[in-house]
Amino acid sequence: MEEVEGLKYIAAALSIGLGAIGSGIGEGMIAAKALEAIGRNPEAGGKITPLIFVTMAITESTAIYSLVVSLIILFG
Repeated sequence: MEEVEGLKYIAAALSIGLGAIGSGIGEGMIAAKALEAIGRNPEAGGKITPLIFVTMAITESTAIYSLVVSLIILFG
């Protein structure tokens, strides 16, 4: 039974770890491309900024889903 508990911890750690890495990479790419676009056309900053927040929120939800899956693995 102890082996199953150990595997649950490993699965939960992999779930949140991979989810956080993916979310972090995605948010970094969003920010980099948005700043590049604003640098090329500063007048478009007012239109780009709200879109940045929406897309980062959607990307961050991936990490939150990973956390939920990890908690389900641990306590489910």
